[in-house]
Amino acid sequence: MKIIIACGGTGGHLFPGIAVAQQLRKMGHKPVLLISKKEVDAEASRKYGDLDFHTIQAIAKPPLLSLKMPAFLWNLARTYATCCRIIKAEQADVVVGMGGFTSLPPVRAGKSMGLRTYVHDSNAMPGKSNRLTARWCNKVLLGMGEAAGFFPGSTCEVVGTPVREELNKLPNKYDARRALGLPLDKPVILVTGGSQGAKNLNSMLIAAAKGDPAVHYYVIAGKADYERVNALANGAPNITVTGFCSDMPAAYAAADGVIARSGASTLTELSVIGKACLLVPFPYAADDHQTHNARVFTGHGAAVMCQQADLTEEVVHNFVHHTILDHDKRNAMETAMRSLSRPDAAEAIARVITGA
Repeated sequence: MKIIIACGGTGGHLFPGIAVAQQLRKMGHKPVLLISKKEVDAEASRKYGDLDFHTIQAIAKPPLLSLKMPAFLWNLARTYATCCRIIKAEQADVVVGMGGFTSLPPVRAGKSMGLRTYVHDSNAMPGKSNRLTARWCNKVLLGMGEAAGFFPGSTCEVVGTPVREELNKLPNKYDARRALGLPLDKPVILVTGGSQGAKNLNSMLIAAAKGDPAVHYYVIAGKADYERVNALANGAPNITVTGFCSDMPAAYAAADGVIARSGASTLTELSVIGKACLLVPFPYAADDHQTHNARVFTGHGAAVMCQQADLTEEVVHNFVHHTILDHDKRNAMETAMRSLSRPDAAEAIARVITGA
């Protein structure tokens, strides 16, 4: 089968889409991925050169009364037409959107051409775009069961959120540290704001790291914030700053604990690998959905949550020294984290959309 997967825009949509594509190829199908023109998508298309990528224009929906609305509608119509051409040229059988406004035009185009269509939502509180896209879908696929109530008119199935194949088997911790140039004899804390980076989180963590010389902090700052964060670190020997990490399996394997935003894709990866984490929800996320995600995990004892406004050096140090460096507490949190994982999510999605 030829299957269109619309998955660009952010890592939270892109990497689950890649995981589904990898699974479909294993099953003998031919996935075609539609991505945006953003740098995060370009990086992925270079890394996963064995997959078939097409770029489409994708822009976020402005407020209804915004002066940007006419341009948005014009671009939406153009993208819809582009998607119709791609679907026809590829002779596609199914269209699946992995969320966000990159998914809406392909799914709508697929439905208008009589194809089976699906949308996947990985969050506890779905975004407005996915709730709209669901109108044209045969079924809504969910990462978390808590989201089902937001799709009252749709058939829903909880399948989990997929992770890329390379995260299913991490390297040895010390091999990973050698590969990343991290110390072998200190605890290591991974700090990541997701594919878009996190300016305020980065600033606070650099300050906390400077006051904690016994622990090494590996900070993935995001490309746009790298120069600023590296200058803040000012060569501190217990801080490593990078703009982008192309080897996340090594970054996860090297870390004793993680401090991160609570995007659904990040949480899914943490649950599959079983890492204790401090979650700092992005305060400006649509409908505050990252807080809803974090609450699902903290409710199971799988993570600690701190809102960005409440994040201090003391909070960071308490998490590191009284959770990560406490063997029993860390083990309990890692066990709870693994209990929330759905390692078969990519296979479950592939079975649904192919009718297997």
